[in-house]
Amino acid sequence: MHHPALLAHDIVRTLGTRRILDGVGLTAAPGHRIGLIGENGVGKTTFLRILAGIDEPDSGSVVRPPGLGFLHQEMPYAAGSTIADVLDDALREARGILAELDHLTQSLARTPEDSTAHAELLDAYARHLEHAQQREVWDADRRAAIVLDGLGLGALAHERTLGSLSGGQRGRLALAALLVRRPPALLLDEPTNHLDDSAAAFVEEQVRQLPGVVVAASHDRAFLDAVCTDVIDLDPAVDGPVRYGGNYSAYLVEKRAERERWLRRHAEEEQELAELRRSAGVTAHRVAPGHERRDNEKMGYGHRSGRVQNQISRRVRNATRRLQELERDRVAAPPQVLRLRHTSLAQPSAEGTLVSLRGVRVPGRLAVGRLDVSATERLLVTGGNGAGKSTLLTVLAGRLEAEGEVRRRPGLTVGMLSQDTAFDRSDRSARETYESVLGAERADAVPLSTLGLLHEADLDKPVGHLSVGQRRRLALALLTARPPALLLLDEPTNHLSPRLCDELESALGTGPGAIVLASHDRWLRRRWPGRELRLAATGGGPSGIG
Repeated sequence: MHHPALLAHDIVRTLGTRRILDGVGLTAAPGHRIGLIGENGVGKTTFLRILAGIDEPDSGSVVRPPGLGFLHQEMPYAAGSTIADVLDDALREARGILAELDHLTQSLARTPEDSTAHAELLDAYARHLEHAQQREVWDADRRAAIVLDGLGLGALAHERTLGSLSGGQRGRLALAALLVRRPPALLLDEPTNHLDDSAAAFVEEQVRQLPGVVVAASHDRAFLDAVCTDVIDLDPAVDGPVRYGGNYSAYLVEKRAERERWLRRHAEEEQELAELRRSAGVTAHRVAPGHERRDNEKMGYGHRSGRVQNQISRRVRNATRRLQELERDRVAAPPQVLRLRHTSLAQPSAEGTLVSLRGVRVPGRLAVGRLDVSATERLLVTGGNGAGKSTLLTVLAGRLEAEGEVRRRPGLTVGMLSQDTAFDRSDRSARETYESVLGAERADAVPLSTLGLLHEADLDKPVGHLSVGQRRRLALALLTARPPALLLLDEPTNHLSPRLCDELESALGTGPGAIVLASHDRWLRRRWPGRELRLAATGGGPSGIG
């Protein structure tokens, strides 16, 4: 019993007028764990839904193993179901295989060994046994307990209904059910959203042990690095989506080299085109009738003129033909990578302290003994869910009253990227929103299109129609267009593509001003060069300062 491969061939999917997937293919043999990456809106979720059979492509075909598992945003169970129901469902196949083995054992005992029936039963038993070993069915109940524990659900009573769980708990339960079931192919959409460090590391370990195919759309660079054997980048590339062997670190190295090659190829071709145009144009002009010939041309004119004319016009014809070929098949310029083109995210201000906190409390949400934020601060705020990371940023921004002493420098400019980006007028386009927030003069001085945070095609869409990631990038654009002296970023890497997170990270380290960010992004935290403040969950006294 072998796990079959997952195959997709030439998938095309258009939504409205936009071609979201344009001939995307995939061959995934068991043991391959493929990460799908790219900007929001490049079709990662659409591709997963088509692989899962939930959405139909406009053209192309998918061959999927039976029993494929798909973790998507909504739970496939009713709110009245219990945790026990979900687990029973996940364990049904394992229990069925065990029951069948039991049944075959009894039949074998009752069947004479020299009969043909005995040989057939033995054969069936061997097949089921292999299947059982492959699916590790004897371990299923123990695995269920380990998985619930690893995802922080171990303490929940199994009678609890799904309706009584938080959204995050329901999401983790859906993931647990799939890991317990160990399907022959597993599709995951942002599997580490809403997981803390230990749960994310646990999921990585579990996913690495699956025998079948895994395809995961993720912007979590630590997850991609730990799990993937291949990465498929759905962002525009010269020949469509590209598959890279290796994990996220390997992908970064290869991607950088590839872009250099593309830029070089494009530059070489543009140069050849310019030379051909010149040669076709200049030579054509020289052969043009009726222009004055110079003296040295006159001498040999007459008997040689016919032959020269022919040679020259043949050269022109060749150059013109080569020019037409090249212009037809020319390499497009590499698309502008979405990048933060204005590297400084914050403004310089006079040395010294911008904000200082002493004995600050927001009851039930935050307790900080002392914190001083300097004019060149680079501070990373970490801590589990509910430790008060967002609350601290809101207090620093002056948007929330707190007990204790909060002193800020007079006239301090503060900018904040909050977790949920809402704009007052959802009917306004991204461009109009940008202009109305900044004012026409500033919007002209730093045009939205030059920031590289939104694609040209999205600038005139109403902000209500943009994806969460696109709205987040618009909010980031508004901050970078008028950098504050103190920039506060709450989970800045959420909903951004891995590549843009890398860009943002390098921008955070350079440039003037003060930046405080709260993040649970493991990749960012492992590489953070600055100061770190770890908040403990409130309940106790003030937490220490890193």
